[in-house]
Amino acid sequence: MIKVGFYPGCSMKGGAQEYQESVSALAKVFDIELVEVPDWNCCGATAAHNMNKELSLSLPARIMALAEKEGITDIVVPCAACYNRLSLVKHELAEDPSLSSKVASIIDLKYEGTTQILNIIQFIDKYITDRLEEKVVKPFDYKSACYYGCLLVRPHSILKFDRVEDPQSMDVLVKKAGGNAIDWAFKTECCGAGMSVSRTDTVARLSGNIMKDAVDRDAEVVVVACPMCHSNLDMRRPEINKFLDKKIDIPILYISQVLGLAVGIDAKTLGLNRHMTEVNLPVRPAKEPAIAAVPEKEVITQKTEA
Repeated sequence: MIKVGFYPGCSMKGGAQEYQESVSALAKVFDIELVEVPDWNCCGATAAHNMNKELSLSLPARIMALAEKEGITDIVVPCAACYNRLSLVKHELAEDPSLSSKVASIIDLKYEGTTQILNIIQFIDKYITDRLEEKVVKPFDYKSACYYGCLLVRPHSILKFDRVEDPQSMDVLVKKAGGNAIDWAFKTECCGAGMSVSRTDTVARLSGNIMKDAVDRDAEVVVVACPMCHSNLDMRRPEINKFLDKKIDIPILYISQVLGLAVGIDAKTLGLNRHMTEVNLPVRPAKEPAIAAVPEKEVITQKTEA
């Protein structure tokens, strides 16, 4: 059993519970134990670095220091915003030893900056990809628009993760799972992020443009790696449809859910029943053997719980 550090962040304990469920279920299939950082705190998200510089550094630094104290060398951080904050703070403290020392005194913990911060795709690449195709029992045979959002790949000078304008790492994973990752134009456009409540109209416009391009290119599903992106594209679908003046009903799936379905994890375990937009995917008839008559279109339906 491989042990890997895990930082869920606030979202996975609340509105993105299905993300944590799917990541945990996927890890289990590959004999990986996710070890949660003890006594973790909020990373500060957007608010902290807009309000208080020292606070914005101290919150992520404390998380990493706690991981170091436990001997955790790799931390998988599935939330793109959390991944972005931890990575940027690690870089900033590494560039300024005096600032690093000051932050260590604030959090009252030893901080060396030795932990490796992995986003969900980096985690999969490092611990799962080599064994993925051999575990696929039900290829995810759908046209998929892989949506990276703006925080997963920027700033490239620090994160050094994939290409900024046309990233490919999630596309590769979808293809390994049996899917068809389409070429489209809105891979890294902003969905509106934290303006979901304060400026819902802006989110409807930005997310609406993303969804329109995906549907115009015949995507059957949008694949994400960020709980905020999922929330805006999924939960704000009524506002998106109103902005576009058309009904778009294709589902939004986390990359962990896509791979989970491909390796045979059931829909409920992956949390598909928790989505606001119902996950309706046509069942593909088996290509071989082509003996029995193919039934009429069936549908995987996971209705949202009340």
